[in-house]
Amino acid sequence: MICRFIKRARPAIVVGALFLGFANGAAAAGDPDRGRVLASTCGGCHAIPGYRNAYPSFRVPMLGGQHPEYIVLALQAYKARQRPHQTMQAQAASLSDQDMQDIAAYFANLGEAKTGPAVTSGDVGRGREKASTCVACHGETGISLTNQWPNLAGQHESYLERTLVQYKSGLRQDVVMGGLVLTLTPQDMKDLAAYYAAQPGMFTATRD
Repeated sequence: MICRFIKRARPAIVVGALFLGFANGAAAAGDPDRGRVLASTCGGCHAIPGYRNAYPSFRVPMLGGQHPEYIVLALQAYKARQRPHQTMQAQAASLSDQDMQDIAAYFANLGEAKTGPAVTSGDVGRGREKASTCVACHGETGISLTNQWPNLAGQHESYLERTLVQYKSGLRQDVVMGGLVLTLTPQDMKDLAAYYAAQPGMFTATRD
């Protein structure tokens, strides 16, 4: 059922990226050792706990604990300029498919899920209720059921809220998410972000 839903609802360009990315087991073919070297440029933002994007201000996403398949898809979307963020578009522009797979493999091999950070805004209980519509793709506690959907558990509140705002405004496009956020109020978004941020899951992939 989930697979049929994905094929029907996702934009053709994203589905195309899925097939390109996974036809030959893309993320599974990555070399984490080579990925560690390539990911050195990622460390200036993603390896600093609590690091914030300058403008608009939000915490840059954690990558530790994320599905490698999803990381590959995200990098492909930045390279194709289908996903908004000038710095990430510039970083991804020179990456080959193999580079992306290696970087994703590196982040996927950094350890187990961590305890979620303290929630600073939003109502976790109300967010849990609102999250009932997210379960089909992202799982009950934000651990996604299929690898091409991102894990949300433990992710920064401000990043999750910013992402929902982008989907609602159309700045970031996805047929499924675009439809689901239409009725969300700003407080709903804060509550959803608080709920997922409070779950054990993702972590900042600090470099040794």
